[in-house]
Amino acid sequence: MTQGHNYVFPVEGERFDEAGKVSVQVKQILKKIGIPDAVLRRAAIAIYESEVNIISYAIHGTASLQVTDDHILIDIQDVGPGITDIEQAMEQGYSTANDHIRAMGFGAGMGLFNIKNCSDIFEMSSEEGKGTHLKITINR
Repeated sequence: MTQGHNYVFPVEGERFDEAGKVSVQVKQILKKIGIPDAVLRRAAIAIYESEVNIISYAIHGTASLQVTDDHILIDIQDVGPGITDIEQAMEQGYSTANDHIRAMGFGAGMGLFNIKNCSDIFEMSSEEGKGTHLKITINR
């Protein structure tokens, strides 16, 4: 029984040197729990893309992971500028990344699109000037 596996990871804005750190930790945790590789990969992609979004656009945030018998629940919250037009932000290839972010190889506009595609249930809310909240559910 895997009930009760809860983890919270802080993510700091503008720390591009730490991009991928949380997703590596999540992969290790899920592997240890015995999550199948295909499910593990989807969770790792969703966490990685979320992590890069926090680093690129927010002041800071958290990535929370909860593993139940049936699901992997990922909760992403950030404090930042928020997203003005969620529908547009969800479009494949849409990005508000500046030249600095693009020069480092980020900001291709695939993050939210990839997160949604890796999710069985995807919910997003955002408040301008406050931040963004993602709820990602992946069935085990």
